[in-house]
Amino acid sequence: MRTYEEVLEQIAGERRTWLVTGAAGFIGSNLLEKLLVLGQAVVGLDNFSTGSRDNLELVKGIVGEARWQNFHFIEGDIRDLAACRQACEGVELVLHQAALGSVPRSVADPIASHENNISGFLNLLVAARDAKVSRLVYASSSSVYGDDQQLPKVESRIGQQLSPYAVTKYVDELYAANFARTYDFPSIGLRYFNVFGPRQKPDGPYAAVIPAWIQAMLNKEPIYINGDGETARDFCYVDNAVQANLLAAMTEDPAAVNEIYNIALNSQMSLNMLFETLRALVGTHFPETLAIKAIYRDFRAGDMRFSRANIGKAHGLLGYHPVWPVQRGLKKTVEWYIAQSRAASDREQRIVAGEPVAAVPENAAL
Repeated sequence: MRTYEEVLEQIAGERRTWLVTGAAGFIGSNLLEKLLVLGQAVVGLDNFSTGSRDNLELVKGIVGEARWQNFHFIEGDIRDLAACRQACEGVELVLHQAALGSVPRSVADPIASHENNISGFLNLLVAARDAKVSRLVYASSSSVYGDDQQLPKVESRIGQQLSPYAVTKYVDELYAANFARTYDFPSIGLRYFNVFGPRQKPDGPYAAVIPAWIQAMLNKEPIYINGDGETARDFCYVDNAVQANLLAAMTEDPAAVNEIYNIALNSQMSLNMLFETLRALVGTHFPETLAIKAIYRDFRAGDMRFSRANIGKAHGLLGYHPVWPVQRGLKKTVEWYIAQSRAASDREQRIVAGEPVAAVPENAAL
């Protein structure tokens, strides 16, 4: 089995055309960055419902103008079959990240989650099949495991889903499996476990816990913990998810295709420990943060109590070997948000002073 480094060399050695849906989002923009750095041609599809133009500008700043010319962006919606067909035209590989995330959002508006995550996914499957795409790799979710109590989670055993969002991701897996049987269309599903890292949206009512807490600490805002804080998750740094996508897209093992894989670390961190860790990391730059106390409130509807993944299947069939442990990933993430905060503050000051300003750089120094 090839290593990740060997797969990267293979990708860099031959230019292919990839479609990244949700390219302006968190994971999508990280995939876009990696592919462009590797010299690939990339089509991006996004409607900016949760992604942002800023993410695209940040990627452009990293890869440079020459590589950016290999990127073709389509502002469109996966709920529109015509947009999906346009995006798939001439594409060899699809990395499907576009979705309406968040368990609470799906509880508040299950119809929107269904339309985006099920109808949109089906549109993309049809478009990719008809365009004769060689493989589709798609984002599923650990929420599929529902009320199953077994730890660590194994792909072959799931419980009853606890939210409409979880249902939509499970239906995606069912549709992908059906397209493999009915149309011989190849795909691979990745069950993400709490992916985090740079460019993850920190604000809004449905922000993920890590960027939301970092921003709250930087802004000296209250931090809330749902329940007793002992709820635990298998947090996974985004570069590990990027690795999994590229390995899944490039695997040459027929046994690895049309399968579902856990993408995580096989580790577990409680919300209490996460809070203490982030407080300490931010506190190295802003000592006053060390005095912050969390505010506890009711458990959140639809949440699983504990989550930890068995990643043996991904390791054995894809060669997945996560190289970013949680602590290292959290440190990198905190540093990124602090750098962005400082650069944005400096930019605001320049605007007030009437000085010319450029976009906030991705690699702003601490």
